[in-house]
This record gives sequence, structure tokens and C-alpha cells, in this order.
Amino acid sequence: MLIFLIPVISAFIGWITNLVAIKMLFHPKKPVNLGFYKMQGIFPKRQQQFAEKLGKLVAEELLSFEDISVRLSDPDKIKGMLPGIADQMDEFLRKKLPGSMPVLSMFIGDSTINKIKNVFMDEMEVLLPRIIHQYVDSHKEELDLEKIVANKVSGFSSDKLEEILNSIMKKEFRFVEIIGGVLGFIIGIVQVLITHWAK
Repeated sequence: MLIFLIPVISAFIGWITNLVAIKMLFHPKKPVNLGFYKMQGIFPKRQQQFAEKLGKLVAEELLSFEDISVRLSDPDKIKGMLPGIADQMDEFLRKKLPGSMPVLSMFIGDSTINKIKNVFMDEMEVLLPRIIHQYVDSHKEELDLEKIVANKVSGFSSDKLEEILNSIMKKEFRFVEIIGGVLGFIIGIVQVLITHWAK
């Protein structure tokens, strides 16, 4: 009768084996010397390499400076910025200019202010994309995306890294645990059948 417990025991062994394997992705966080072997979780051990690979992936495949430049200088985004610039220009011509150059402001009425503002805004619509491209190009070396991402990820604590990966892959980890139990149960049934037929 105890033979029928084999599938249950096999299912438990399959589940616990996969659970331990998942835990060993993150634990132990510090190297543990077993005499003949130093044991450490895969992610803590490879965190620096993981950070460098992720930094390279982000910089080359996901978010290059060219992408940033194109997105920032998108015509729709530029048009969205122009009203704010127009308000600043209007405030400058009507309030700040009279304060700093009172004589000049005496000859500038509403009509002239509107003309100056319109000419300036037309020019800004052309100039802003150029300025953005030039700014991004000139700061490529200083703002090294690959290095920034790599430094951030390698600077994560092991707990933080585990928390991030668990939040992303929680369902997948649980599936691996369950599939271990299911496969163990199936193997147990096969063992029972083989034992029964062998009699």
C-alpha cells in the first residue's frame, strides 16, 4: 500500500528541488567556503557582469543618444514647448525690458511687441531642434548611458536585485516550482506502474 505514496513523495522532491534551485539564484549572497568549493548565488556572483551586459544592451539596443535626440526634437514636442517660451518672451518684452531699458521701451508698443514675438517664435521653431541635437551630441561622452546603467545595477544591494527580479519573474518562478512537482508526480506514477508490472 505504501507504494502509492511514491508519486506524492516524488512530487514533493520535484517541487523542493526546483524551489531550492530558484533560491540558489540569489543565495547565499556572500561566498560560502565549503573547502573544495566556494558557493554563492548566481546573481550575486555575476552581478557585475550582469550590470555591464545590461548597460551595453540599454545603450546600444534600447535607448541610444540618437533616440534621445530624435525624441526630444520631435516636431510635436517642440510645438508643445513653444507656448511656454512665448509666455516667457511676452513677459520679457512687456515687463523686464522696460525695467532695464526704459528709453527703448517707450518706442515699443503692443504691435511691435507682437511682431518681435512672432518673428522670435518662428525662429525658435527652427532653432530648437538644432540646439537639442547639438547639446545631446556634445554631452555623449559625459553622459555615458552604458556606464550609468552598469554603475547603477552593480551598485544595487543583493536584496534589491532579488526584489527586482522577483517582481518581474514571480509567476515564472512559481511555474518552475509547480512544474517540478508535476513532473515528480508523473515520474512517481511511472515508477509505481513499472513496479506493478514487474511483479
